[in-house]
Amino acid sequence: MKKISLWAASVLLLAAACKNPDVKEIKAEEASMSEENNDFQWQTEQFADLRILRYQVPGWEKLSLQQKKLAYFLTQAGLEGRDILWDQQYRHNLEIRKALETILKNYEGPKDENWSNFEVYAKRVFFSNGIHHHYSHAKIEADFEQDYLVQLLKESRTSLSEEALAVIFNDQDMKGVSKDPNKDLLLSSAINFYDPDISAEEATAFYKAMTDTSDPEPISYGLNSKLVREDEKLVEKTWKVGGMYGSAIEKIIYWLGKAQEVAENAQQAKALGLLIEYYKTGDLNTWDAYNIAWVQDTGSTVDYINSFIEVYHDPLGYKATYETVVQVKDLDASEKMAVISDNIQYFEDNSPIMDAHKKEKVVGVSYRMINVVGEAGATTPATPIGVNLPNANWIRAAHGSKSISLTNIEGAYENARGEGFLEEFAFSAEELERAKKYGAVSSKMHTALHEVVGHASGKLEPGVATPKETLMNYSSTLEEARADLVALYFIMDQKVVDLGLMESLDAGKAEYDNYIRNGLMLQLRRLKVGEVIEEDHMRNRQLIAAWAFEMGAENNVIERKVIEGKTYFVINDYEALREIFGEQLREIQRIKSQGDYEAGKNLVETYGVQVDADLHAEVLKRTEKLNIAPYAGFIQPEMKPVYDGEEIIDIEIHYPTDFLEQMLMYGETYSNL
Repeated sequence: MKKISLWAASVLLLAAACKNPDVKEIKAEEASMSEENNDFQWQTEQFADLRILRYQVPGWEKLSLQQKKLAYFLTQAGLEGRDILWDQQYRHNLEIRKALETILKNYEGPKDENWSNFEVYAKRVFFSNGIHHHYSHAKIEADFEQDYLVQLLKESRTSLSEEALAVIFNDQDMKGVSKDPNKDLLLSSAINFYDPDISAEEATAFYKAMTDTSDPEPISYGLNSKLVREDEKLVEKTWKVGGMYGSAIEKIIYWLGKAQEVAENAQQAKALGLLIEYYKTGDLNTWDAYNIAWVQDTGSTVDYINSFIEVYHDPLGYKATYETVVQVKDLDASEKMAVISDNIQYFEDNSPIMDAHKKEKVVGVSYRMINVVGEAGATTPATPIGVNLPNANWIRAAHGSKSISLTNIEGAYENARGEGFLEEFAFSAEELERAKKYGAVSSKMHTALHEVVGHASGKLEPGVATPKETLMNYSSTLEEARADLVALYFIMDQKVVDLGLMESLDAGKAEYDNYIRNGLMLQLRRLKVGEVIEEDHMRNRQLIAAWAFEMGAENNVIERKVIEGKTYFVINDYEALREIFGEQLREIQRIKSQGDYEAGKNLVETYGVQVDADLHAEVLKRTEKLNIAPYAGFIQPEMKPVYDGEEIIDIEIHYPTDFLEQMLMYGETYSNL
């Protein structure tokens, strides 16, 4: 799955409320959702570097009872696998989480400053689904002493193993996911996809030995298993019924079976049946068959994402985290935006990439604007706002893909946006006015072009292995950069205006301003002093922006200006910048199509990793006064069946306001491991 998550959300935070009334295809109603929005509490709290938000599910009352049941059953299936992600991310996570939950429920001692610090720590751990930060992957620091935690454990009648207790405070397992090329990527990562003593060289050799690079329909080896050492040999422990995570998977299957009984059509029922079979057997051929059946279901109103999908958290790119999204199609908005997928061949034919790397025919890209009903696993609390699936290149090429924009999530971000970033970082009144007028529209257009066109574009040269195998730990960064560049190149194409998707190319200029501003400056507020960039999406954005700044330096395409000690990056020539984005896209597609590891590594390490320390310090100083946490995530809606005897006659949807309360409820209700 390809995601745009916190970057697009941060752009929405920068966008002002005003929408252009003349852009009929992208209406303000997508964000406002209902006349009751003025009274809805979008943000419930802020702590550490996090904001807790809520979202609404518009149109729920219009669904049939069958559709409501389907959404409810699929959501329950997702939640039953919640423990899987916690264990995947670190071997001590579940033990630590359960101890934190017990303390929060049982402790009756004084609620002093130490307690407040403990509570914040617990909420940060719940937000990140483990003790490593959800975005930076750095171990979350505890602002209290080990002795205090020991006291809390004792008074709450619970305990932690010696190793689990120590790791909260010591300097072991400091990075959940490490991308440092100077270290062994596995031995320096705490992720629980591999035994702690297995090196990257060993794991890579293990999977390369079973991979046939000439196979036109390669299996995603390693996707659904942990690699362990037994009797001095490497073996896989597959995530399936009767295997690893079997007790949770059995619960997932139960609810998927209930969902299959109320499927909207035969194709959806077929896909659900294959997903159940995959969970039972762990057979990756069945996984491929499921993805083909799922992508061919384009008629359902209620749809879902479920299973082991995303490989961002594996430094080697083999193993997937557990995640689910349950969604309802926004029929009106999807119809309006379908013009992008209807014209997708235009974008491929007019792309600046080499002709040898263009698809002669882009197959079956369906685009939906959807409203999320519920999420679980790696998609929550922090969530994407755009998704493109499936991941297998050969399935996408032969059978197509589904691209979605999470409309109500975007709307929630916009309604909960913080004020002040534009005023602080926009250089001129003209730039500020353009951002306020077009920022929200241009952000949505970037997301759509990234997901629908960007991830569907391009092809590998004959005989080249998958990017996971050729580009390895740089694959995800380069793929996100490629999709972003497609969006950036075409958002300044008159064709987008002619299709009625934007009022004018000034909207494209607003997106260029936002992208350069964020890529070179604003996103740095997520880093602590001295940190380098390791998260793929942040690397991608700085790579593009810093590389473009250098490429245009001779002609002053992007100018760095310092006024009264404040730095601004000002675009002087938007057309020239578009040409630069086209050149970058051509090169990154070449790297991917030819599997040029050294060129890819050079780009990422040169432009995407290192941080200008002085600029970083300035950004931290300028944003601190705004008091807006850099990350945001969501409390999930809760569905409650209404019974007449034993029959469900309705399913009501409620919007909780207490993040910690929901986390504790999940711990009690969905602890299956």
